[in-house]
Amino acid sequence: MASESGGGAVTTRVVLIRHGETEWNRDRRIQGQTDTPLSALGRQQALAIGQRLKRERFTAIYASDLQRAWDTAQAIGQAALAERPDAVQPVADRRLREMDFGEWEGKTSAEIAASHPEAHARSKHRDADFRIPGGESFRDLYERTVDAVTSLVDAHPGGALCVVAHGGILDMMYRHTHSIALDQPRVFSLYNAAYNCLEHEGGRFRLEVWGEVAHLDALSDAVVT
Repeated sequence: MASESGGGAVTTRVVLIRHGETEWNRDRRIQGQTDTPLSALGRQQALAIGQRLKRERFTAIYASDLQRAWDTAQAIGQAALAERPDAVQPVADRRLREMDFGEWEGKTSAEIAASHPEAHARSKHRDADFRIPGGESFRDLYERTVDAVTSLVDAHPGGALCVVAHGGILDMMYRHTHSIALDQPRVFSLYNAAYNCLEHEGGRFRLEVWGEVAHLDALSDAVVT
């Protein structure tokens, strides 16, 4: 199912999905690599994105092994399987985990600002090389993300991939695609269970769709940034 552009270059599609909502999303608590489950709304969102994607003929589905992303990927895989028995099913990849926030996981931004004001300020100003105690820096996450997604693309040239991960992973791929510096404020959406799609051709990614949420319209409070 290889796809080629008019010039003969191989094009690979990458559908990027952030997991459904969790209670910590709603409470604005930093999750990082803490293994939080989907909320009731998050499970509905996972089913909705599964229905949105059920007729896509993915070459492979890869997902973070953290529960909130893995369960979202399972909903996508099961919806496709109900459409046709040969549909591919998710494969876990630890490289797709959220940024490791170390000692800050489970806390709100306000709590961190109160207890570690200088470190919090460096993080809020997106100091790319500031490493959270016990965790990662933005640069660590960027390099891990780009290396992981590029390697998956290289493994399936001309295919169609679904990558189910986290806000940090999507953030880094959007920045990489648009050459946005790590220290620049985020001005693009990272909605739970939204449809996002990149194309990769000639060693570069380009944007096809970002932040499509029409499939979530029937759900109350469906869009969580």
